[in-house]
Amino acid sequence: MQVNLGQLSVGDKAIVSGFAAGEKKYRAKLLAMGLTKGIELELTRVAPLGDPLEISVRGFSLSLRKAEAAAVLVERNG
Repeated sequence: MQVNLGQLSVGDKAIVSGFAAGEKKYRAKLLAMGLTKGIELELTRVAPLGDPLEISVRGFSLSLRKAEAAAVLVERNG
């Protein structure tokens, strides 16, 4: 089932399947940070008020705002 990155729970692993339509301004930035189609990631932490999110991807930790995370479409893994 395809969801956006912001809908995952802490500890969930997922594979990037694409980007939401109309989110072109974030797409180049996210691609540059290593969020390419087919890469596996894990949601490791969420701030107490829900923003930002921290993911583990390609061996490093990356923090994203909820608006940025909503632009990333993923398939839950497992």
